[in-house]
Amino acid sequence: MKASALTLFELNALVREVIESTFTTCYWVEAELSEVREVRGHCYMELVQKDLFSPTPVARASAKCWKSRWALLRPKFEQTTGQSLHAGMKVMLKVAASFHEAYGFAWIVQDIDPTYTLGDMARKRREIVRRLQQEGVFDLQKELTIPLFAQHIAVISSEQAAGYGDFCRQLADNELGLAFEPQLFPAVMQGDQVEPSIIAALDAINAEADRFDVVVIIRGGGATADMSGFDTLALAENVANFPLPIITGIGHERDESILDMVSHTRVKTPTAAAALLVDHLAGVWHHVDDCQRRMTTCVSRRLETAHARLERCAGRIPTLFSLVKVRQEARLERLSTQLTALIQGQLGGAAARLQQLEALVPTLAKQRMTDEMHRLERTQLRLRAVDPQLLLSRGYSITLHQGRAVHDASQLKPGDEIETRLEHGTVRSTVNPIHHPS
Repeated sequence: MKASALTLFELNALVREVIESTFTTCYWVEAELSEVREVRGHCYMELVQKDLFSPTPVARASAKCWKSRWALLRPKFEQTTGQSLHAGMKVMLKVAASFHEAYGFAWIVQDIDPTYTLGDMARKRREIVRRLQQEGVFDLQKELTIPLFAQHIAVISSEQAAGYGDFCRQLADNELGLAFEPQLFPAVMQGDQVEPSIIAALDAINAEADRFDVVVIIRGGGATADMSGFDTLALAENVANFPLPIITGIGHERDESILDMVSHTRVKTPTAAAALLVDHLAGVWHHVDDCQRRMTTCVSRRLETAHARLERCAGRIPTLFSLVKVRQEARLERLSTQLTALIQGQLGGAAARLQQLEALVPTLAKQRMTDEMHRLERTQLRLRAVDPQLLLSRGYSITLHQGRAVHDASQLKPGDEIETRLEHGTVRSTVNPIHHPS
């Protein structure tokens, strides 16, 4: 070993002396947390600074906050910001340089400025709100209407959360005994899995959206820190575009989260969300009950008016009936008199006409018989003129073949039997071959 060589411990001791003599004060530093963990009450952080135009870190460092200091800084930070330290958060730390021979260099955290983190959170929230407004979805939920009979409720919450139990009890124990049917869609409500877990639950509800009237996202019974999961663009877009009204009651007193801003209605606690639904349905029930009373009153009045009118009409019926009866009897009497006169007039005219016809019948009958006798005589004369016997008496004969008169010799053929009728007697003969003159 050369005489000038140092041991590693000696070298690190020299570095420690240099650092302690050079960095004699504390420094405020802006950085982003890439990792945060607690070990036996101490807080260990990994700090990074990223390039403006890429996510690549341009600087890294380790920081530590010892248990005694961390016990004071943590409650103050979480109470002010409403969140716990987590990866991705920007912080302003008051640090002092420290170098240990065995553990190397680290920045020792002396203080944390929560207002810086609040400012960065507010900037991110403003950017998300701006994006949502540019997309035209920021107020979409406000345009929806909670149905009158909102009884089927999809609940997104941690199954073990006390707030979920309070919500269900508040619904079940309402004074009017109104019936609700909540169905739980479990989700992680704290930590890095808030966003993907709630989005998955919304997707499951959307798959059967027709079964539900409203969605309730509730969180309660735990620490109010670490609310960053409710301030993400992806979750806000899913909630804003959801087809059912969404009520949020995530149990914190600080300013609204982005989730609260885009939801239909924001309340502070799960029990307040249940009270809202109970009051809404109670208002509908009271309105229906009021309408029922008004309808009953209106119908009763109409029935009373109709009954009174009916009684008045019933009282007038005997008088009206008597008047109508007298009028109809007089009318029937007039019609009877007119009918009798008409029948008598018709009978008188028919009797006179009958007498006239009786006087004309003998003359008409005699004239008709004379005309018919003359017509009969003319017919007999015509029959005598065409009598075949008269022709036969004049020397003519009639040749018949098969009972019919023969007018043309060509109608006959050799061998045909013919009958010749004379004035006195009949001659039968057979036709011989006929010779026609050439």
